[in-house]
Amino acid sequence: MRNKKLQVWLPLLLSICMIAGMFIGYRIKGNMPDNGIFFVEKERPVQQVLDLIKRKYVDDENIDSLGNLAIQTILSKLDPHSVYIPAQQLQMVNEDLEGQFFGIGIEFNIINDTVNVVNVLPKGPSEKAGLLIGDQIIKVGDSVVAGKKITSQQLRKLIGGDAGQKVTITVFRNGKEIPIPITRGPVPLYSLDAAYMIADTVGYIRLNKFSETTYKEFMQSMEKLQKEGMKSLILDLRDNGGGILTQATNIADEFLNDKKLITYTEGAHSPKKEYLCEKDGLFEKGKLIVLINEGTASASEILTGALQDWDRATVVGRRSFGKGLVQEQYQLSDGAGLRLTVAKYYTPLGRSIQKSYSQGIEVYEHDLINRFKDGEMTSADSIKHTNEKKFTTASGKVLYGGGGITPDVFVPYDTTLFNKNIMAALMSGVLNRFVFQNYLRHEKEFKQYTSAKIFDEKYTVSDQVLNDLKNYAATNDSIHLNIENKLEKSLLQRQIKVLTAREIWRTEGFYEINNTYDSAVAKALELMR
Repeated sequence: MRNKKLQVWLPLLLSICMIAGMFIGYRIKGNMPDNGIFFVEKERPVQQVLDLIKRKYVDDENIDSLGNLAIQTILSKLDPHSVYIPAQQLQMVNEDLEGQFFGIGIEFNIINDTVNVVNVLPKGPSEKAGLLIGDQIIKVGDSVVAGKKITSQQLRKLIGGDAGQKVTITVFRNGKEIPIPITRGPVPLYSLDAAYMIADTVGYIRLNKFSETTYKEFMQSMEKLQKEGMKSLILDLRDNGGGILTQATNIADEFLNDKKLITYTEGAHSPKKEYLCEKDGLFEKGKLIVLINEGTASASEILTGALQDWDRATVVGRRSFGKGLVQEQYQLSDGAGLRLTVAKYYTPLGRSIQKSYSQGIEVYEHDLINRFKDGEMTSADSIKHTNEKKFTTASGKVLYGGGGITPDVFVPYDTTLFNKNIMAALMSGVLNRFVFQNYLRHEKEFKQYTSAKIFDEKYTVSDQVLNDLKNYAATNDSIHLNIENKLEKSLLQRQIKVLTAREIWRTEGFYEINNTYDSAVAKALELMR
């Protein structure tokens, strides 16, 4: 009976309590300043200053620009890798990590005020529509682009757009104007540059970043190479600036056995998080060499550090960049992004390989230049570990924390590449333009080479091609190449051959030919033997 009475009166009691609460709240509000809200967060001085400038300043100022400047100044006092990304740049930055973007999928070069298609990306919209290398773009939609002194940025705006949108590209091909309708769509941005058998049982894989598709690309290439008889692997991480952490740890898991620690992260507001091996790896026992240099950073250092700490790989090359900070990206109200450093990462032995930024961002950014000045790029003896903590692997190898990853086997920078004339030809683009045009003139001849290996063995850059290049560079860019000089001649032949291979087989061909000249690759093959 008591329970029944309670069930009858309970709703009434709850209603009375609710009304009383509302009344008390109303009375409390009546005793507070009438500003329309119950709680007001105290406005920060930075926002107060911007508001005052907006309302009171003598001239009209762009408050958004001032706000961006204020944000960048604040971040500059934190660390070199906490950055503000304006809204107009955020999409492009995110696309690189997502492994794709939306567009028509071409690479172009503007030569003599004419837009030339130099590459049609595989599986992209332009390839499906029938666009070809060598096509010259006359119009994009109704906009004429030939002979208009159009810039690369202007052309990108014309051909860019949302997925599903159609655009008609009018090209000049074999003396005819051909309109080609293209539906904009996803265009893959590959993070794997090359994967091929570099020797009888030795595979070679080069990764340029760690995006959302990297692990998938890596696994497909590994399975292909294993079918071709791969027993040992050269993993090239040179100039790989990093990317998504989990993509790097997934690849590390393929090389390490059991439940080994790959890395861990920790910060003042981020509790310690460990990344462990979770599955049987595809390549836990084969011989492994990792190539690194001063451009190897972040996620690629995590992968290298884990393999070095566990004595799983021999690291060859030059000291890595030294970025041991983890960023998280946050979306801001105006569409911009903030990449904020939230933690440090550590190798399995506990090494933090972050180089010091205590002397400011300017000194930090000049670190690589100072390495050249100090002779570190050409001599292993110049690498100093005076104040860095020592760590020892199970095999007794001594490693160091701070300042990047020091390779097990040092390979100096090839200073013969610093030829003034050739650097000028490369920087101006004249060498690339000449090779592209030379490729189009002799396309049938080049297509007789069925593989980069056969091309490497049988193709020789003739004196006639060198003379043509010399005249082209002098006429178009006033660059004077000395083909009578033996060293300069051989370097030019190398560059022409490598760049021609890229025209035929893209990045795969470029690295397959360039690796025959590469001293770090040669050292890796020597160690394999």
